[in-house]
Amino acid sequence: MGIKKYYDVDCNMSILDGKTVAVIGFGSQGHAHSENLAESGINVVVGLREGSAHWAKAAAFAETHANFKVMEVDEAAKAGDIIMMLAPDELQGEIYAEHIAPYMTEGKTLAFAHGFNIHYKVIQPPANCDVIMIAPKGPGHVVRRTYTEGQGVPSLICIEQDYTGKAKETALAYASAIGAGRAGILESTFKEETETDLFGEQTVICGGVCALINAGFDTLVEAGYAPEMAYFETCHEMKLIVDLINEGGLGKMRYSISNTAEFGDYETGIKVIGEESKKAMRQALTEIQDGTFASKFLTEMSPKGGRRTHFLARRRMEADRLIEKVGKELRGMMSWLKR
Repeated sequence: MGIKKYYDVDCNMSILDGKTVAVIGFGSQGHAHSENLAESGINVVVGLREGSAHWAKAAAFAETHANFKVMEVDEAAKAGDIIMMLAPDELQGEIYAEHIAPYMTEGKTLAFAHGFNIHYKVIQPPANCDVIMIAPKGPGHVVRRTYTEGQGVPSLICIEQDYTGKAKETALAYASAIGAGRAGILESTFKEETETDLFGEQTVICGGVCALINAGFDTLVEAGYAPEMAYFETCHEMKLIVDLINEGGLGKMRYSISNTAEFGDYETGIKVIGEESKKAMRQALTEIQDGTFASKFLTEMSPKGGRRTHFLARRRMEADRLIEKVGKELRGMMSWLKR
C-alpha cells in the first residue's frame, strides 16, 4: 500500500547506452534477463563455463543477436559495467571471489535478483561500486514469455550501495529493459526482500503448502480412503484454488466455491493453521533474521565442504512418498498436462 510504484515512463533507459551488462548464469532467470535485455537494445555478455549445460543454448541465441555474446565468467566480469549475479545462491560466493572480485573496478555496478549473499555478507563488494537488486516476482520462463507478448512481470528494485549517485536510475532502467516497467516496479531493501522471500518460501508457498498437502493426504489414506481420492482432494485441486486466489485474492476464491466449502474454510482452517503454526512461523522468521537458516544452508550446500547429505536424502525420501507415486499415475490420465 505504502510502496511507491514505477513504470516505464519513470525509467530512463538511456542511462544504459554504451554500457555492457554481464549476466552470470543462463538458468531460469539468467536466460530471461539476458534475452530481454538484448532485445531491448542493451549490450549483453553472458558469463558461463565453456562446455557447461547452458553454453550451447546461449550461443544459439547469440547467433541471431549481434549485441549478445557468450564468454567465460572472468571475461564477462571484465567486460561488464553492470554485473548481474544469477548463479544459484550457494555458488555465488565462490564465483564472486574467484571470477568477479578482481574486475570490480571503481564505478561498476554489482546486481542481484535475490539479496541472500549481500544481506548475509557472503559477498562483500568494494565501497567504490554500486550494489543493486532487480528481482522479478515470477519465474524466468514467465519473465521471458510475458516480455515477448508485450507485457511484463512486476519487479522489486533495491539499492544497497550508491557510490555513483545513479544506482536507482540504473536499477529502474534495468527493470524496464526486462519488461518490469510494463507491469510495475516497487522499491524495497535487500533486508526486506531477503527475509520476506525466505519466510514465504519456507512457511507458505513451498514448505508450508507441501507439508499441508502431505498431511492431508496421509490423514485420508490412514483413515482408509483410496489414495487416488486423497490425491484429488488434497493435491490436484490445489491449483484450481490457487489460480482463483492469484486472479482475485481470497475474496474471489471464496466467491467461486460452494457455500459448503466456504463455511468449512471459516470453521476449520484456523484450527489446522492455528497458534501452534504461527508460533512455528515466528521461530522460522527469527532463524532467518538472525542468520541461523543461512548458516545451515551454506554449511550443507557450499561447494567448499558442503556434501549436501541431508538435502539429497530428504529429496529421495520425498520422491518416495505414496502421494508422488499415485500422483504420477493420475497425471498420466490428464492429457492436458502432457508435453
